[in-house]
Amino acid sequence: MKTSLLSLAAGLALAALSAIPAFAQAGQSTLDKIKARGQIICGTSEGVPGFSLQDAKGVWRGFDTDVCRALAAAIFNDQDKAMYLSLSSKNRLVALQSGEIDVLARTTTWSLSRDIGQGISFTAVNYYDGQGFIVRKKLGVTKVKELDGASVCVAQGTTTELNLADYGRTNKIKFETVAFATLEETVAAYEAGRCDAYTTDLSSLAGTRGKLQKPDEHLLLQEVISKEPLGPWVRKNDQAWFDLVRWVVFALIDAEELGVTQANVDEMVKTSQNPEVRRLLGVESKFGESLGLTNDWAVRIIKAVGNYGESFERHFGEKSSNYLPRGVNRLWTQGGLQYAPPVR
Repeated sequence: MKTSLLSLAAGLALAALSAIPAFAQAGQSTLDKIKARGQIICGTSEGVPGFSLQDAKGVWRGFDTDVCRALAAAIFNDQDKAMYLSLSSKNRLVALQSGEIDVLARTTTWSLSRDIGQGISFTAVNYYDGQGFIVRKKLGVTKVKELDGASVCVAQGTTTELNLADYGRTNKIKFETVAFATLEETVAAYEAGRCDAYTTDLSSLAGTRGKLQKPDEHLLLQEVISKEPLGPWVRKNDQAWFDLVRWVVFALIDAEELGVTQANVDEMVKTSQNPEVRRLLGVESKFGESLGLTNDWAVRIIKAVGNYGESFERHFGEKSSNYLPRGVNRLWTQGGLQYAPPVR
């Protein structure tokens, strides 16, 4: 009987171990796992113009995917060693929690409940956004409060859905919320006339309007009803990985402030006497080693995707197909909110 009990206990222990991810069994950090795999797995959107969208060749491009490219460049010195997993708003957090992805680099708002109760951590704001509305011009609506009684399309599992309810409650407005599981379904429903308005982050709405069959028939209301700080997320309990992702975002911002660009970074390494630049680029410091990287980690990043401003201009500038004013996403030195701690 004793032998049988020992066998049963051993069997249960083996079953429990088999349910633990391999990297957890081996005690591997996220960075160790990525290095062993040879690539980083990034959670991305279902397709948000300017932020993350597949091009004609199926390659993911955008402001959010630049973060993944920067991470791949910092770790492997190869921005293409990043693969992308397209996730809906409903399943994006689960994919991160379960270890299916290494980092969630898509438009996901930083909020209290997400940051403390779901096993994930927000790293750094790479885009300050706000929620808005798009309507058909023929409705004659110019203000959100004029949508009292209107049906509004919204994606499930988003802060957008919650903000809509809060706004209605605060302003004593009744909305008929029509929720859909995916972004594609939500936009398709709005275009098909299943609802009077569509609401999401303003940055996303600008790109969506351009993709509608008759964009000139739709109006983007000039009101913002929420704060939507966006940026990459990681799992909790891996401080080293959290630090690395956060400082990759900060390096992009610091590079712009210090005037380090994709075109001049090599020259800056050789000639700059600015101590801040020299520390950022690893000339006078070993901060890269502290992050588990080589000391030229920031050089790799900047050579791959440019600095924060270059990435922004590439995806949202006047020459892009998704023009967005820089607005509050200007550097703090230019009256904006973008600010990164010093590399020191």
